[in-house]
Amino acid sequence: MPEDTLTITDNRTGKTYTAPIKDGAIRAMDLRPIKTSEDDFGLMSYDPAFMNTASCISRITFIDGDLGILRYRGYPIDQLAEKCSFLEVAYLILHGELPTAAQLSSFEAEVKQHSMVPEFIKRVLDAMSPEAHPMGMLATCLAALATYYPESRNVLDAGNRWLQTVRLIAKVPTLGAYAYRRKNELPYVGPDNDLTYAGNFMNMLWKMTEAKYQPHPDLEWALNVLFILHADHEQNCSANAMRSVSSSQADPYASAAAAVAALWGPLHGGANEEVLKMLDQIGSMENIPAFIEKVKKREVMLMGFGHRIYKNYDPRARIIKAAADKVFAVTGRNPKLEIAIELERIALSDDFFISRKLYPNVDFYSGIIYQALGFKPDIFTVLFAIPRMTGWLAQWRELITDKEQKIARPRQLFLGYGHRDVPASR
Repeated sequence: MPEDTLTITDNRTGKTYTAPIKDGAIRAMDLRPIKTSEDDFGLMSYDPAFMNTASCISRITFIDGDLGILRYRGYPIDQLAEKCSFLEVAYLILHGELPTAAQLSSFEAEVKQHSMVPEFIKRVLDAMSPEAHPMGMLATCLAALATYYPESRNVLDAGNRWLQTVRLIAKVPTLGAYAYRRKNELPYVGPDNDLTYAGNFMNMLWKMTEAKYQPHPDLEWALNVLFILHADHEQNCSANAMRSVSSSQADPYASAAAAVAALWGPLHGGANEEVLKMLDQIGSMENIPAFIEKVKKREVMLMGFGHRIYKNYDPRARIIKAAADKVFAVTGRNPKLEIAIELERIALSDDFFISRKLYPNVDFYSGIIYQALGFKPDIFTVLFAIPRMTGWLAQWRELITDKEQKIARPRQLFLGYGHRDVPASR
């Protein structure tokens, strides 16, 4: 018998089955022939939250959580953050290779060409309360764009897919900035194509009466790094939402709106906002020991530590922590940083946290830097969504061209009532 197989003995019947192992996995459908009788549906695997189920084959992002490795298309995240612009990394994620100078120039020109949004989007935003959450505004605007670009529904056409890909990458910073301006009841500022992707976003956020907005180069660099770190992260909740909705051949705007909704949750993209709330709750260095004791008693959660995938130090957190000094040299040191550093020191030296592999994740330091850059916490998740749009679109393009993919439709284990008749007295 070949070594790359799995032999399963069903102790209910005594029958033995063989399933091939490929790429470290067996096909779930290979369990279906395992039955106790002819009318038995067949064996299924039960895996709440996809803890150990691969729903796709992907070639985009590799993560080794035990070793703390993150790579886009094979390139380590630290090298990309050090040497590349965000649009270089976006091109890599979408195409599988880093662009040549000519390819990058062409891609940058395409993105700039599509950075404006239709005028009616301003009216959509104006109809919303300034009290609305910016992520709700972003999701609404993305869904609205689906009505403006009806050809986007033709997802099986490769040329159309690329057009919508560029449009979404180009427009999402504009939408995010417009949501910020609406939140702060400021007039909208259009794109400035003389600036970089990150610099133009800063321009649309913060330009006031000056004739030409010039981003501070160190802060622009930091935002570029943060965008790279958040560009993709394998089959996370929002990527799974993008793939699941796209599997019905919905247009990419509607699918991206669903991904934004998934990212909005405090257990996903909203975690860095929760970190700042935690640091505010702690308040000062002398309150840290009491807070740690509450964490150990499970009375409060230690936000920004631990990760479903990483059982080591999140490599993105290392890069963000290293970038903090460059940011604070410009903005001044955020007093929350001292509390954060002390929390990290305790977590990395206390057996309670070490045994549970609770290391800082990307959310732990990103919120502090975002706040230093001038962002309010309710915009943090939008800052996450802007670069993650590239990853969502790469996942979408991969799904659409994967011949094995069908419309997502999980099975269930039904444990409810069997047949019951409604009483005659009803």
